[in-house]
Amino acid sequence: MRKYSIISLSFLLLPAVTLQAIADPSNAHKAKSIGKPAIQFFGSWRLRPEFWSWFRAKGGADGNYSFLGSLLRLGVKHESRDFDAVLEVAQPALINLPRHAVAPPPQGQLGIGGTYRAVNGGQAASLFVKQGFLLFHKTVGKTNSFKIGRFEFGNGQEGNTNNPTLLTLKNTRIAQRLIGTFLFTDVGRSFDGLQWTTQSQGHAFTALLTYPTRGCYSLKGADTLTNIHLAYLGDTMDRNDRHGAEEGRLFGIYYEDFRGGVLKTDNRPLAARTSDIGKIRITTFGGDFMRVQNIHTGKLDGLLWAAGQMGTWGALKQGAFSFDAETGYQPKNTLWNPWFRLGYYYSSGDGNSANGQHGTFFPILPTPRIYARFPFYSESNLKDAFLSAIIRPRKGMVVRADAHALSLANKNDLWYVGGGAYDNSAFGYVGRPSGGSDSLATLYDISLDYQLRKTTEVGVYFGYARGGGVVQANYSDRYASFGFFELDQQF
Repeated sequence: MRKYSIISLSFLLLPAVTLQAIADPSNAHKAKSIGKPAIQFFGSWRLRPEFWSWFRAKGGADGNYSFLGSLLRLGVKHESRDFDAVLEVAQPALINLPRHAVAPPPQGQLGIGGTYRAVNGGQAASLFVKQGFLLFHKTVGKTNSFKIGRFEFGNGQEGNTNNPTLLTLKNTRIAQRLIGTFLFTDVGRSFDGLQWTTQSQGHAFTALLTYPTRGCYSLKGADTLTNIHLAYLGDTMDRNDRHGAEEGRLFGIYYEDFRGGVLKTDNRPLAARTSDIGKIRITTFGGDFMRVQNIHTGKLDGLLWAAGQMGTWGALKQGAFSFDAETGYQPKNTLWNPWFRLGYYYSSGDGNSANGQHGTFFPILPTPRIYARFPFYSESNLKDAFLSAIIRPRKGMVVRADAHALSLANKNDLWYVGGGAYDNSAFGYVGRPSGGSDSLATLYDISLDYQLRKTTEVGVYFGYARGGGVVQANYSDRYASFGFFELDQQF
């Protein structure tokens, strides 16, 4: 029988309202401003064919395939002076999933198509409540809001900065690194719970207490994972001056997982992991800072993100850390407005599986594809040195090319892939042996995103990976590629 929290059913409390003609969206804002109820309908449809060529498996499994993913979202929003009410449903569909893209361990699922098939079997579509919440708000010098129900949340997206460089850095290099919607998948993740936010000029504070929903790879996105508890506190401050702009944040996250029948993924022998039915209780604390500086020849930016972890990993003590340091330069008065960036990311691995300590950094519930655009790795036990170039040939068009040198932080640990818990039977991360090597892969990729119209965006992506010793220890060759086309239409 499916389990639902009382909080996750709060969307049923949406108040009855009087329908009004809202053919012109401006009527909604007028109605809200004078305290009268208003109804707005909204929606989106994303269509994305994906093309996979995973590292060649030993045996009969086949990692060369394509499939079509679709995500339709339709919602209604009631706005008034004191509160908003939102109800949104999602209808994901997966067409032509591969039938032979799962190999025996440790090779496992050969890309996201193989994962979809393994999790959902023959099911191809579903319909469920994606969001359903009440948002109470009041502004007296500062804005206070309280949200209850089912909603989406990504940590690192708080704050009030309006600087375009900082906004881009926030959305592409900080947001959803530890808590996210995982909306690159065709199901995504929501959260059932409470969120309180207070904002004033230059300052934002957020508190969150939730359960994650089932979803991500599983089409059964309606269920609540009540055996996982998540709490978040974030304090963000931003400032503008005549030389540039900056933003900083401090945060803390508490994560508890007591899905007793789920085998933990770490570098211990199978027997040790099977006998460990203890809870995971991890506190993550950290912060980030970014600044863009106006210089004579353009703009120079820098970013630093860092986090540490402590607590318990079942029978083990948790002690891990991660950091990311980056810089970028945008020359002015240059054709196509280029932006050149370089950076280095590090997340700790575990060097000794028998010492009672778990030293692997745990990314919790992220949106991994933001940081691994070809998602054959996650930000655990990882070193990632990268170069990136962005050009904007015309208004609404962004072309980005990256090169990544990927290696394991500790060769005694595993090569990890995944994006966190998504149901009550799978841990959410899988690990493959290193084979005594720390060389994971070199990745080259390129993307183009274009805002065709105000409500229509198209995109294309291609990534190519050349595996190192870690890949060769698991597969019969070391080459993989991944690409897609995407259409995103807002209603």
